[in-house]
Amino acid sequence: MRMVKYIVPIFLGLLFSCNEKVVEKPENLIPEDKMAAILYDISLLNASKIINESILNEYEIEPMEYIYTKYGIDSVQFVGSDTYYASIPTVYESIYTQVKDKLEKDEKGFEEERKQKQDSLIEAKEKSNPNLKKSR
Repeated sequence: MRMVKYIVPIFLGLLFSCNEKVVEKPENLIPEDKMAAILYDISLLNASKIINESILNEYEIEPMEYIYTKYGIDSVQFVGSDTYYASIPTVYESIYTQVKDKLEKDEKGFEEERKQKQDSLIEAKEKSNPNLKKSR
């Protein structure tokens, strides 16, 4: 019984502190769907830097400046919105799930396109050289 006296107040304190807003909502908060689109584009730009940074350099593309211009935002608005959403884990997870789903959908589409091209190349080779078909 003594233990309950201590556990209940601690539990209630934790419960109410979890509902406390850690970060205030910015006045110019980027809407969730727009934030997902921004994070998606950032993911693509970061991937392009890894794959072939010379293209970004050749066209003098600064990834974050490109994002700010494309979406009509600035770095302060982006950081403020990102920090706010990060302070609400369920919302942040939802945003990143949207990004992940879109990336996976794109990947699936690219794989299907690659397979179609590969199949059509094989078919063209077989038409041009009927002996290839027999040897397979």
